[in-house]
Formats: sequence, structure tokens, C-alpha cells
Amino acid sequence: MRGDIDDLRRRIDMLDEHLVRLLNARAACALEVGRLKRELGVPIYQPDREAEVLKNVQEWNTGPLDHAAIKRLFERIIDEARHLERIADEVELNNRPPADE
Repeated sequence: MRGDIDDLRRRIDMLDEHLVRLLNARAACALEVGRLKRELGVPIYQPDREAEVLKNVQEWNTGPLDHAAIKRLFERIIDEARHLERIADEVELNNRPPADE
């Protein structure tokens, strides 16, 4: 039984690593979106797009997380992406990730 728990924990660690890589890939896209929005004079906050993302991820959700949990997780991811969009120029100038706040 102990081995089963250890195996599951190793699997969780591998999944966490994949999640971090995917979140950073998403964040890199958000930085580019932020640069383009600035160039085009488009506002960073776009509630219609955020609502579309939340709708999409809830439609794609097959559980075991419920739709409310997926929505909360993606609201946080979107919040962090919006932060990156706002500081895109700063990140580009420093050519490194921003320091934790």
C-alpha cells in the first residue's frame, strides 16, 4: 500500500512539472499579447475575452474537478496573465522573468 502512495506521488510530481511547463508557455504567450496590445493601443483588460476563456475551459472540463473549481483556477491564471501583459515591456527590457511580488 505504501508503494501505491509513493507511485501516485511520483505521478503527481511529474504532472506538476508538466503543469509548470504549460503555465510558463501560456505566460510567454501572454507577454507577447501584452506587447501587441500596447503596440495596437488595445486595453489590457478585455472582459469579453476572459469570459470566453472561462466558458471554454468549463466546456472542456470532464472532471473530477467541478466547473466552479476550474473557473476559480483559470480566474487566477488569467489574473497572472493580465499582470504579465501589463509589465510586458518591463520584462522585455530586463530580458528575464519579473521578481516575485
